Amino acid sequence: MADSPFFDRIMSNLRASCKYYTGYPKDLGPSRVVHFTSEREFVHLLHEGYPMVVAFTIRANYTKHLDKVLEEAAVEFYPHVKFMRVECPKYPGFCITRQRKEYPFIEIFYSPEQVG
Repeated sequence: MADSPFFDRIMSNLRASCKYYTGYPKDLGPSRVVHFTSEREFVHLLHEGYPMVVAFTIRANYTKHLDKVLEEAAVEFYPHVKFMRVECPKYPGFCITRQRKEYPFIEIFYSPEQVG
C-alpha cells in the first residue's frame, strides 16, 4: 500500500500531539533527567521541595524506550516534578534498600524521610 498524503497528515498529527514516545525523534533540548551519583545528593534534591520520580534501571536494550519516555516526561513536568535515573549495577546499595528484584521499576518520593 502506497503512502497517501492523508496517511502522512494523520501520522504527523499523531506524532505532534502524542504524550508518549512514538519512535519519532523530538527536539527536547538538554536532558532534564538527573543521573544518580550519591544518596546525599538525592536527599539534597528532595529537600528542595519537589516530588521526584526515580527510575531504577539496568542498562539494557529494553530500557532504551523507558529512557526516552522519562526524557519526555521530565521536559513536560519541569520544574514541578524532577526525574532521576539510577543505574542499579553502579549503585547496588541504594537499589537493594528498595527491596525489589524486578528491574526496571519506578518510585515516587515526596520527602527525604521516604529514602531511609
